[in-house]
Amino acid sequence: MSFTLAIVGRPNVGKSTLFNRLVGKRLALVDDRPGVTRDLREGEARLGDLRFTVIDTAGLEEATDESLQGRMRRLTERAVDMADICLFVVDARTGITPTDEVFAEILRKRARHLILAANKCEGRAAEGGLLEAYGLGLGEPLRLSAEHGEGMPELYSMLQPLADVVTEVDRAAAPDTEVDLDEDETDAPRVPTREKPLQIAVVGRPNAGKSTLVNALLGEDRLLTGPEAGITRDAISVSLDWGEMPVRIFDTAGMRKRAKVTEKLEKLSVSDGLRAVKFAEVVVVLLDAAIPFEQQDLRIAALAEREGRAVVIAVNKWDAEPDKNAKIRELREACERLLPQLRGVPLVTVSAKTGKGLDRLCDAVVSAHDVWNRRVSTSRLNQWLTGMVEAHPPPAPGGRRIKLRYMTQAKTRPPGFVVMCSNPKEMSESYERYLINGLRQDFDMPGTPIRLWMRSQADQNPYKDRKKSTPSRLRKHLK
Repeated sequence: MSFTLAIVGRPNVGKSTLFNRLVGKRLALVDDRPGVTRDLREGEARLGDLRFTVIDTAGLEEATDESLQGRMRRLTERAVDMADICLFVVDARTGITPTDEVFAEILRKRARHLILAANKCEGRAAEGGLLEAYGLGLGEPLRLSAEHGEGMPELYSMLQPLADVVTEVDRAAAPDTEVDLDEDETDAPRVPTREKPLQIAVVGRPNAGKSTLVNALLGEDRLLTGPEAGITRDAISVSLDWGEMPVRIFDTAGMRKRAKVTEKLEKLSVSDGLRAVKFAEVVVVLLDAAIPFEQQDLRIAALAEREGRAVVIAVNKWDAEPDKNAKIRELREACERLLPQLRGVPLVTVSAKTGKGLDRLCDAVVSAHDVWNRRVSTSRLNQWLTGMVEAHPPPAPGGRRIKLRYMTQAKTRPPGFVVMCSNPKEMSESYERYLINGLRQDFDMPGTPIRLWMRSQADQNPYKDRKKSTPSRLRKHLK
């Protein structure tokens, strides 16, 4: 059966390293400094024949106020309450600290089932801390080295009997943190399923309200939020249903200009966010209504277009905007002018704080996903191509006009089209943009990336570059 295991402990005791070991992927950010993890990250773990959900938590802090550390502690306590088993991790090299003793007492009262693990136990330097762990009164500590994979059989032996006594309840098993979408799979429109839900990445600059937006969509405070910029570090995924459609949303770290990103940890956070964009199907670029379309916003939207993802522009903090009519006209004009490669991209105004506009955002995301999967028949494309050529003939380099013979759609996700022509190397970029804009308008594909390839029929001839050979019967007469 499936159960939930929460990994808890002080900052920098190796919880994220152990999480990555159990899920078999480097999903959680790991660094030498304490306090890297802030949000709850879930993943599907495998240990022998056990299959369970593991939760990586923020380091337990003694703060209980409204500070960042206090909010992180409340999230961790929430994970303890919802988990079937808690794995309390201490650092064997550092030894038992007063903070460990405080939290051992808290976990003894709150956790349903508790396992004590002493991490970093490789080598003799950990012997003293391992002996000190007995003083917590939580039974014999499990000797672990998450970095080197030591102690995994012993962890399995301790989890197996507990898994049998966990209360039988219906638990929605959390799927893998990401699903790799195979670009070579069948080209039919993809219908999201429980195994492969619709994947959405929420990206933007720091403090645009990404985590608050995801919490509003979930209807609960699942992600850590606050007035401080740069709270989110990992790309955290959460699952929910929009009506009958299964959805997974990735909340990503704020992306600043590359020149300002100097610290290793921020580089890791931005890299994790970029990875989430590559795994997503729809990218929601979240702007701040007070300072929309900054240079970094445009770079993020252009990145999503280059990756071939469907894009939705969401303008947050709309409740604080005084003149909404004038502002929306300004936003639409700026969007068309600054993002010509995404002409017609959906632009939705929302307020993550009040929840207004979320239904329109959901509709825009579903619509963008449908367009991203759209296929046009070859007959319709060639009728359309004839009309486009008659209205505006292709260029004539060197006095010889390029002939467009026929057109077909080669792929979806994003839509990609091949045009067979007489001289593809001489085709101008302006004429390709003319065709792409026509495809957007006439086949109702606003905002989605469109790929257009010019090909020559000679490119498909395997004998194109082969030299003519002289028949063998004539060679002796030519000598």
